[in-house]
Amino acid sequence: MAGHSKWANTKHRKARADAKKGKIFSRIAKEIISAVKVGGADPKSNPRLRLALQKARDANMPNEIIDRNISKASQADQADFYELTYELYGHEGVGLVIDVMTDNKNRISSEMRIATNKRGGTIATPGAVTFNFDRKGIIQISKDQAKEETLFLAATEAGIEDFEELEESFILTTDPTDLYFIKEQLTQKGFKCEEATLEMVPKVEVECSAEAVKDNFALMEWLEELEDVDAVYHNMKVSEDN
Repeated sequence: MAGHSKWANTKHRKARADAKKGKIFSRIAKEIISAVKVGGADPKSNPRLRLALQKARDANMPNEIIDRNISKASQADQADFYELTYELYGHEGVGLVIDVMTDNKNRISSEMRIATNKRGGTIATPGAVTFNFDRKGIIQISKDQAKEETLFLAATEAGIEDFEELEESFILTTDPTDLYFIKEQLTQKGFKCEEATLEMVPKVEVECSAEAVKDNFALMEWLEELEDVDAVYHNMKVSEDN
């Protein structure tokens, strides 16, 4: 099966934002609250909550914080979190897709304008950038957790779309609606999934100058620092030297 190397190019950018534990906890807390509001507080009947709770455990989030957020989600005065997607054009035609979860639409809208004013780029109309991306489920499994042949057979049986080998891990691509189901199938078979998320995978990459690569990274780093931003995806072609 052909590997989604284009996804691998974006992963290190997203990982930078995940490096801060405070932001990880904040994002997971919002995911827990949102999941409970949508599907209820029982993880047995709420696959989205099950995945959020697994993320919390993987991040070593204390149980009292997890329980507090589940309880908070049921309170009438708890603000709703809105999942939004912003589309930007970066330097030299690079497309950026930004996943946001916020309780204040006006704040994040203002922060997006500030980002482009400070680091360049323009806010695109809805659909102008996302047409060049596919939303996919991505499961990451460390190589020290599985043998390639055994994992490939189990993942194929579970219904994955694609299988890719990276330097330290295997990347399994799924239809977005199958992500939770396939992740649970693999877990039941003894595979430990490091991460299971919905990602935006570019269909076509854009080549640009070294200066534009640097400027686009600066813009993405600014966006990744915003509290309400969960992930930044791009379709810029990145070499190992960048």
